[in-house]
Amino acid sequence: MGASRNLLAGLILRTPVRFRSLQTMPVVGDWIHNLGHRLLPSDELIWTRVRRGPAKGMWLELNPRTGHDYASGRAEESVQIAIAKNLKPGMVFYDLGANIGFFSLLASRLVGEAGKIFSFEPDPVTAGRLRRNIEKNQIQNVVVIEAGVASSTGKFRFLPANSSSPDRGVGKFAAMGEISPGEAIQCYALDDFARERAHPHAIKCDVEGMEVEVIRGARSVFSSFKPLIVFEIHSAANGVEVKSLCRGLGYEMQSIDADHLLALQ
Repeated sequence: MGASRNLLAGLILRTPVRFRSLQTMPVVGDWIHNLGHRLLPSDELIWTRVRRGPAKGMWLELNPRTGHDYASGRAEESVQIAIAKNLKPGMVFYDLGANIGFFSLLASRLVGEAGKIFSFEPDPVTAGRLRRNIEKNQIQNVVVIEAGVASSTGKFRFLPANSSSPDRGVGKFAAMGEISPGEAIQCYALDDFARERAHPHAIKCDVEGMEVEVIRGARSVFSSFKPLIVFEIHSAANGVEVKSLCRGLGYEMQSIDADHLLALQ
């Protein structure tokens, strides 16, 4: 049964987008969806190699229903290009909101043995997958920091994604001062973190709307060391405030695509 599931998972992971879109069709889509869930649990994971792009050949433990872009190498291609263009051997890279580690693995390859990656991931389940991906690829230059990033160092309430998000990529911290359920999870201000660890040359920041809080806790790092930063933007207002704060710290802002900004000094 295990071999059959692996075969089915592999087939689903490699199914072209145009065929997977059949699930949206009336009647036929419901039949395909129900059959798929009977044959393959929604939390099934399978090891596969990235097929193209700068991360080609890297192993990832993926959910076959949601991992197609990662497996094909097409996940956030413009961000991959920006990181591949700017990361050099020996650099230090902070991956804020590392999730399962696609960009941490890519950065590890680019900075080489002399470089270092700090991968921040507050969700303990996702951090476990991140560690397994690092181990599977026999990577030695990535350090997993099972914590979030905020404007100050301390513990904040974290709400993990629910079961409808198999890759748990949309968990988020409660807003500052908000009373919320969820587990109290350690967070770091980057100004505090970088006093004890190597400072970053480049940062990827995808923290589900907390980007402004990250900037507020990293003013010294950004002003003193001027790392390149790739931000994912989660709303128009979020983007406006990120641009304003970064420009106030001397950054020039460029659009990578509709959802990402590049900050350069």
